[in-house]
Amino acid sequence: MKENVISATVVTLLLFLNTCLLNGQLPPGKPEIFKCRSPNKETFTCWWRPGTDGGLPTNYSLTYHREGETLMHECPDYITGGPNSCHFGKQYTSMWRTYIMMVNATNQMGSSFSDELYVDVTYIVQPDPPLELTVEVKQPEDRKPYLWMKWSPPTLIDLKTGWFTLLYEIRLKPEKAAEWETHFAGQQTEFKILSLHPGQKYLVQVRCKPDHGYWSAWSPATFIQIPSGDPLMLGVSHYKNLKSYSPRKISSQGRLQPAVFTKAKLTAVQ
Repeated sequence: MKENVISATVVTLLLFLNTCLLNGQLPPGKPEIFKCRSPNKETFTCWWRPGTDGGLPTNYSLTYHREGETLMHECPDYITGGPNSCHFGKQYTSMWRTYIMMVNATNQMGSSFSDELYVDVTYIVQPDPPLELTVEVKQPEDRKPYLWMKWSPPTLIDLKTGWFTLLYEIRLKPEKAAEWETHFAGQQTEFKILSLHPGQKYLVQVRCKPDHGYWSAWSPATFIQIPSGDPLMLGVSHYKNLKSYSPRKISSQGRLQPAVFTKAKLTAVQ
């Protein structure tokens, strides 16, 4: 009797699986964690790409543990970062600790797991763009005109404590030009450009990066009309207070060569 029950159960299961396969229903495909980002070293978010859903409703969960620990935790917040994401608030974010995480996809036909990702928050910092970019043409009485710009750091970053250093980069071009001219500004939040084409309308943008991590996106473009007249040819861009960075040489065309600095080794997906 018992054997008959087992046989009937196996037959029923095989029929169910056969029906599912005929209907194109399969276990979910393998998901992939493709990016983790922290805007300020205090919180971070990771995103994944789902695999195929196998033609069935599929649930996703992210689990993690910190290096040196065995206790597994589930993602604390699936909402803040948007679809297919996990957000770690301040109470779940630790500096100089490696997070080991994976995503599990499950449907009626089975489960699949992403590869493990090792994340050190220190090296996934990508700030928001700088704010309040202001651009003006200055015309001193006894000097040639020049382009002056000023901006503010992203609001989510606290620079007063001294444990977060931001570097800035500016780019500009005439409105109809294809290529951008880029200038490294160091830690300062204002800059002068002394060589521009008169009568042109310029686009100006600024971005920033921390001492470890990635460049932010560029700020929204600001437009400025350069007055007609003699070219602003007092020299190359003015910069100061670049204490810990290699000096930038001036090329034969009168432009600054790129500054040289070392990029830290990254331990998470960009």
